[in-house]
Order: sequence, then structure tokens, then C-alpha cells
Amino acid sequence: MSSRKNYVTLHGSERVALPGARAVGAANPDERIEVTVRLRSRSPEKITGKNIMSAEKLGAQPINERQYISRDEFRQKFGADPADVTKLEEFAHEHGLAISKVELAQRTVVLTGTVAKFSDAFDVELVRFQHADGEYRGRTGSISIPPELDGVVVGVHGLDNRPQARPHFRLRKAGAMAAGAQSFYPPDVAKLYDFPTSKDGTGQCIALIELGGGYRVRDLNAYFKSLNLAPPRVKAVSVDGGHNHPTHDPNSADGEVMLDIEVAATIAQGAEIVVYFAPNTDQGFLDAITTAISDNTHKPSVVSISWGGPESNWTQQSLTAFDQAFQDAAQLGVSICCAAGDAGSDDGVGDGLQHVDFPASSPYALACGGTFIQTAQTPPVEQVWNDGPGSATGGGVSDAFPLPVWQQGVGVPASANPSHNVGRGVPDVAGDADPNSGYIIRVDGSQGVIGGTSAVAPLWAALIALINASMGKPLGYFNPLLYTQLSKSGSFQDITTGNNGSYSAATGWDACTGWGTPDGTALLGAISGKLAKAAKPLRVA
Repeated sequence: MSSRKNYVTLHGSERVALPGARAVGAANPDERIEVTVRLRSRSPEKITGKNIMSAEKLGAQPINERQYISRDEFRQKFGADPADVTKLEEFAHEHGLAISKVELAQRTVVLTGTVAKFSDAFDVELVRFQHADGEYRGRTGSISIPPELDGVVVGVHGLDNRPQARPHFRLRKAGAMAAGAQSFYPPDVAKLYDFPTSKDGTGQCIALIELGGGYRVRDLNAYFKSLNLAPPRVKAVSVDGGHNHPTHDPNSADGEVMLDIEVAATIAQGAEIVVYFAPNTDQGFLDAITTAISDNTHKPSVVSISWGGPESNWTQQSLTAFDQAFQDAAQLGVSICCAAGDAGSDDGVGDGLQHVDFPASSPYALACGGTFIQTAQTPPVEQVWNDGPGSATGGGVSDAFPLPVWQQGVGVPASANPSHNVGRGVPDVAGDADPNSGYIIRVDGSQGVIGGTSAVAPLWAALIALINASMGKPLGYFNPLLYTQLSKSGSFQDITTGNNGSYSAATGWDACTGWGTPDGTALLGAISGKLAKAAKPLRVA
């Protein structure tokens, strides 16, 4: 229960300080901040409409039978209820807070006010913390709300502005190359994986989520000119004050931004690339995703996310909010591709336990693991990417999400942790990620070789854009179809050698590379015309 009389605890809002963080004093009470309040859906039961089914059932349907809804329809059916917005407005005014933005489709209301006003309104103490990553405004414990908002408000994001995620890219270091090291331009990797070439992605929009860094148009123009390609169509969208801000340091988040753009745009050359820049906080991350999904101007058909962090670093309200946003994307026919992490099976936590990376661990995301290309042929000879501690593909078993129905019976192991939890297995698919078989990328005026599962998310996003363009209909959420039919269609190269720490590659699905790397043309064929029946989820006998 809340410490304030008549207030109730907001479920899932519990926070602890970052490991190694030290409280150094109260936050400035006069500092003005913005906070995103997430509201419940107007229609919580998404299967009640005659033409609307759950994301799970939708994902098991053949693509040509799916009925997606428009963004306008989504806002009307599943957006926030204006009556709930009114309740929040009354609460805000009572506590001296202002409404700066209402987004019914995103089910969010942005409040502005001082730290003191927010502390009083939500019964929290905001403190300044010193941490190795810099000072942040934080809180510990739970957020509280008045009973009239219980069930109406499902998340409050932005009171705490700690850095939430990290980019999942790795620069190849000079003199640190392994035997057999090589490098590729992104279109070369697409050829190795036999991506379809009948369409170039025209008519599709790929959304890239970025929490720092930026791109320079002259770098993109020079890079594409060197490949004899037309310059890409790239647009930047500002979210929560984030913006395209290149730092001129290739080791910074610039490397992530340029990797994402250059991989996606050189492969799906006709697609529009829209980059959503937001601050690296749980608020900024969530708002960037919901902005991209609901964007009725650019209408992305696939979202690529190369940022993330261990599940243990997230509040339950954030885990739930991201997961719900990905379910929303499924209704719109939007695919979500997420990097599985670059620090092996413990995701860089270093506490002796194994962790998977979020948001890749959401069952509604296509989690993308990494390989090392040993021999560049079609298909390539590959093994699990693992260069040693702190440089290996993520993967494992979720502690936050239960085992989905469609993963039952495919060999997801019990967690290597003492709990032996049986949860969502990560990743689903894979692609080239080892810096020793990395991508030649131009960043801040110079070319270098970059790897990481950050490259695999836009690689798969580009493939999905090509498939969408070829089919004339978006692939959307397809994990249930992947596990029950596509994995048996000859569309994947099974990776059976290597490990990421506590998990090893094996025949079939494994917690290092999922089903393996794609044969893009075979995958398009399997999806476009050879799936006569709806997928029947596998169940354990």
C-alpha cells in the first residue's frame, strides 16, 4: 500500500537504484520535467470485435488471410478513452500539473510540471544519483495514485530518467581479428542469404529506433555513391526532445545509427527509412516505439530496434507497456525486429546468473541473434558468434515472460539459473553479427567494420520489407507461423556449432541462434503461396 492515505500502489512501478549508484541529494524541486502517463485501452478485450482477433491468433494465420486494421480504426477501437483522459486531467490540475500532449492512439498523456509537484502528485521522492554512466534523477520504491485512477493509469514513465538501454553494436578493433576474419558490405550479406531481388522495398517504410547519436547526410551520400547506389530516403522524427545529433565519434551511438541506416537502406533500397530519435530513458524508448507504430504519416510496416538491456533492469510496468505496444503493432500488420544482445548468455550483468535482453524477449518481437560467417558461400558456413566474455550473441530463457504456446515442443531448455525457470526462449532467428565477419560501414567521415546483433535487426527488417513489397501485404507478427510452419519449410540454415556461454547450438531451435539464418528467397516462397492452412500451435503432450 501507499504511504499516503487513500492512495494505492501503481502495480509494477517498483524501482531500485542502479547497481553502483550513490544518492547524492534531493532532486532540484524547481526543475521542470515531462512525464508520460500511459492509460488503459478503450477496449481491453481485443478479441471482442467481430473482425478483430488477438495478436496470438493473428500471428498464426496465413498472411493472405489476415485482416489488419488501419491506424484510424485502431485509435477508435483500442486507443485511450477520452473519459479516462478527463479523469487524468482533473488529477493533473488538482496537483498543479499541465497537460502538454494527448495521444489517444498511443494511449498516452504527457504531463509537465516541477519535480516538487510530481513528487507530491505521485507520492515519490526524487533523488540525484551518481553512477558510472553519469548523474541521473531517480527514485526507489513504488509510484502511488489515487483510487479513482486505479486501473485507468497503467504506467507512469519519466519520473526517473536513468539511462535505460545500450546499443548492441561492436566495432572491430585493430589488431584483434580472429583467424579467417573478413568483412562485407550489407548487400553482400544479403546475397549470401539469397534475399529476394524481384522487389526493392518500394512502398515500404522501415522505422529505426535510436536513443542517441545521429547521422550526417554527406556520410550517407558518400557511402551509397561508393556502392553505386542512389542516396537513401531518410527522415528524422524527434520524440521527447530527442533529435539527430551526431557526435563525430565513431565509438559513440553514431556507430549504431549509421549501422542501422546503412544496413537497412542498402538492402531494401526502395524503402523509406524513418529514424525516431528519443532520449535514452524508459520514457523516451517507449514513446519512440509507440510513436513509430502509430505514425499515420509514414506508416512503417517494420520497426528495427537495436537497443536493449537485461530484463532485470526494467520495471514490470515498462515490460508490460512495451509488450502491449508490440501487440498493438500486430493488429496493424507491423513487424518488430529486436537485437538479442552482444554480451553472451549473462547479457553483461556479471552477477553469476544468466539474463536475456529486453525488448527482444517480448514474445511479440522477432528476437535476432548473431553468427560468425566462416566461409562466404551461398548458403554461408556459420557458427555461433562468440569472441569471448562480453562479445557474443545474447540468448537464453526469459525470467519475465512465460513459454509461449508456439514455443512448446521445440526444445526450449529450462533456464541455466538455479530457478530452472521455463520461459520464453530467445532468439527466434539469426544473422551475421561477429565483428570478425562484420559490415563495412561509414561513420563520421571514415569507414570501419562493425558487428553486433544491432546489425541483425535491420538486416531482418530489410528482408521483411522486401517480402512485404513482393507480397503486396505486410508480414506483420509471424512468430507463431515461424515456429509451426516456416521453420520446417527449408527457409533456414541451421547453426549447430558454438555457444554463447551457458547455452549451446544444436539441431533445430537453440538459445543462441534460434532457427538459424535465412534463405530469403525460400522464405518468401514459403510465406507467399505455400501455406494453405492456418498454423496449429504445438503443444506438449
